[in-house]
Amino acid sequence: MYRTCSSPQGIVIKPLRELPPIDAALKVYVYMLGQDDPSKCTAAKLTRFGLAERIRHVSHNMLLLNPLSREILSRKEAVSYGSVCAIDCSWEKAGEVLSRYRESRYGRHRRLPALLAANPTNYSKLGKLSTAEALAGCLFILGYQNQAVQLLNKFKWGPTFLKLNGELLRDYLKADSSRAIMETERQYFGQLY
Repeated sequence: MYRTCSSPQGIVIKPLRELPPIDAALKVYVYMLGQDDPSKCTAAKLTRFGLAERIRHVSHNMLLLNPLSREILSRKEAVSYGSVCAIDCSWEKAGEVLSRYRESRYGRHRRLPALLAANPTNYSKLGKLSTAEALAGCLFILGYQNQAVQLLNKFKWGPTFLKLNGELLRDYLKADSSRAIMETERQYFGQLY
C-alpha cells in the first residue's frame, strides 16, 4: 500500500507496507495521430520532456493501451512487458482509429480499469483520460508508481488525478489478477456492470 504526500516539488509516493515498487523504469511510447489541439496534447508534452518517446510503429510484444479492449490490465503483467504504448487520438475518433488503423492491430491490447479523469477537458468523467493520465494509471497499476508521479508532475492537474483516484489505484495495485481488478472495479463502479 502507498500513501501520497504533497511537497513543493510535486507528489511523492511513500511505501506503507508490502508490494515493493519496481525499481527500473518501464519504457513509455506514444503513437501520435495529431488529432488533438497541439497546445493541449499531453502526449506531445511528455515527448518534449523526454518522459515518452514518439514512435511510428507499434511492436508485437508491446503493451498497448486500448480503451475498447476486452482484456483488462493487471499488475501480474508487469514482468511480461518492457514497454507500454498509448495511441494518442481524439476521443471522438477513438472507435474508428482503434478498429481501422493498421498500427492498432499490433501489440498486446489491454484496457485500464475504470478511473476518473482530472484533465480540464474531461474533469471527473469516468474513463475519459488524457494520454498522460492513461499512461500514469497504467504505470501505477503495474507497480511503477514513481514513474507515474513523474509523468503527472508535468501537468497542473496531475496531482488532482492522484487525489481523485488514489484509493482506487492502490486497490488496483493490490489486486493479483484481472479477475480481482474487475471485482474492485465493480465495487467502486457498479453501474458499469
